[in-house]
Amino acid sequence: MSKFRLVGGGLLASAALIALPSVASLADDDAYMQMAKEYVAQASAPVTSWTGPTTGPKAQGKKLVIYVSADQKNGGASGVGDGAQEAAKAIGWDFRILDGQGSVPARSSALTQAIALKPDGIILGTIDAAEQAPIIEQAVAAGIKVVGWHAGPGPGKIDAVPGVFTNITTDPNEVAKAAGLYAVVDSGGTAGVILFTDSIYAIATAKTNAEKAAVEGCKGCKVLSIEDTPIGDLSNRMGQLTTSLLAKYGKAWTYSIGVNDLYFDFAAPSLVAAGVDPATGYPRQIAAGDGSVPAFQRIRQKQYQLATVAEPLHLHGWQCIDEMNRAIAGQPPSGYVAHVHLFINSNIDKDGGAQNIFDPGNGYKDEYKKIWGVK
Repeated sequence: MSKFRLVGGGLLASAALIALPSVASLADDDAYMQMAKEYVAQASAPVTSWTGPTTGPKAQGKKLVIYVSADQKNGGASGVGDGAQEAAKAIGWDFRILDGQGSVPARSSALTQAIALKPDGIILGTIDAAEQAPIIEQAVAAGIKVVGWHAGPGPGKIDAVPGVFTNITTDPNEVAKAAGLYAVVDSGGTAGVILFTDSIYAIATAKTNAEKAAVEGCKGCKVLSIEDTPIGDLSNRMGQLTTSLLAKYGKAWTYSIGVNDLYFDFAAPSLVAAGVDPATGYPRQIAAGDGSVPAFQRIRQKQYQLATVAEPLHLHGWQCIDEMNRAIAGQPPSGYVAHVHLFINSNIDKDGGAQNIFDPGNGYKDEYKKIWGVK
């Protein structure tokens, strides 16, 4: 059972969530490790209170919204689409999903198809707005409101594509910090880390930079390599890449941090072939997003994944619809940014984890329905 303690009037998970080796004796190392432990404890604590908006426009009547997913094989993109579909039904809107199928041309085609359907709004489901800027500008020029999920490097406005009303994401720097600091804590300050990213996505680059900073803040830890590997082609690349990295770095490679759980879907066969124990062996794998169903299963079963910093996918889907409603009503974005949440084996069945998703028990659906004036 997890133990909890009161800190500053708030309930935090104790650092007893993790068995920790001794830390370095230097004062600055001690301070960094203490900060890391406290951050991990906060990030893995239960989510029980609503910190999002409580006011906003009422439902804006019958609308058509199209969710264009970068790739429905990506658990993050598909999960947000599921949440948005549920929220659209609650607010009384028509809703469709189009699949970008994991490639730039297919994403362009899906967006063009969406514009042709003349919707009131388009939601970008982890489609990088800068990648598709000309088509997004066409949509905005046609009077279509555009809301992004993981469409830019951070929450709020996207400087490169100002036509996007707002971008919804947990702060990627905090997501990455949680992943990096967990490697620091779990290793007792000795992690040898390889970072896996996909530079086609601005949000992935932002995460990777923050992961690197979090790991390198620990003097006894080291980033061995940054591997830029396309998420859309992991089934073809990740197995051989894992084998090559094992040969190159050997026992020095103790932790992997990926910008998405999908990297670890395809690493396991190579780890099995190398004789790595799924529960206690190295490298240990941590994902800085998004909390896929297989990731929850791997963490629960102690099968080649230690942790994931999961996005509240269904909540974000509901937020997509709320922000779209604000855009259509001519009001500003809510500015809501959900807090990071770290799932590890000891809390994997809390906050929706038993259903293999981060779905916080903070009443967010009822809160949004109140704002919209629907039941």
